[in-house]
Amino acid sequence: MTFAISPADAVLVDAHVHVFTRDMPLVPNPRHSPDYSFTVEQLLDTMDRHGVHYAVIAAASPWGDYNDYVLESLGKSARLRGTIIADPAVEKVSLDAMHAAGMRGVRLPFIGLPELPDLDSWNYRKFLRRLVDLDWHVHVHIEGPRLPAVLPLLEQSGVKIVIDHIGRPDPVSGTASEGFQAMLRSVRKGRTWVKMSGAYRLGANARECAQALYREVDVDRLMWASDCPFVGAESTMTYEAAITWLEETIPDAADRRRIFGGNALRFYFS
Repeated sequence: MTFAISPADAVLVDAHVHVFTRDMPLVPNPRHSPDYSFTVEQLLDTMDRHGVHYAVIAAASPWGDYNDYVLESLGKSARLRGTIIADPAVEKVSLDAMHAAGMRGVRLPFIGLPELPDLDSWNYRKFLRRLVDLDWHVHVHIEGPRLPAVLPLLEQSGVKIVIDHIGRPDPVSGTASEGFQAMLRSVRKGRTWVKMSGAYRLGANARECAQALYREVDVDRLMWASDCPFVGAESTMTYEAAITWLEETIPDAADRRRIFGGNALRFYFS
């Protein structure tokens, strides 16, 4: 079946997808271990079947800083941008080369870490300054209750911040949690964006939290993403459902257009 967003919603940009091959090297004890491939060709076909114009490939924690296939994928289409996972000691010359290839940020895969890295260390302060100089962003993947531990230092560095999956709000306290409130404060300061994505991973209050976020911050700070190919939930989640979720969550058509595409188009492709 071909499922396309309505013409009124104009450009559609998927701000968070993954590509990988089954023979890529996994890090020790990965969060997920996919036994299949989802290639850039499959991604582009999925985009075409759903009326998606552009997409951003997010580096994924199972493969650590093996960014080779993401880089290769960006070379296949001007419709793609990407983020990497990188050791904070990465040299500027490497970042410059990846920028030229279409990379626009670094994912910080802090979720599940028993101890958070010291963002005030020399390595991280140097690293974050290099990202500021490139006008890149950090793409934060972390449990909502731990956001207050990382956002102040990231803000202090001056780097642009993109928070994954509605900030992964606490499934019990939700919008009242300190993590959610810290996210709101950060967005209001003007250099933080949030991905309206991953609701299928977040529990019953995901829509409530997304709608609260939408009410409380500038809509231009929100970007839709599918999280395709839904690693770990392939049998229960579909691309159609990811589109429908935002249509049902954001009732205003003009705001929905900005979240579906306009905001991410400016952020990643301008």
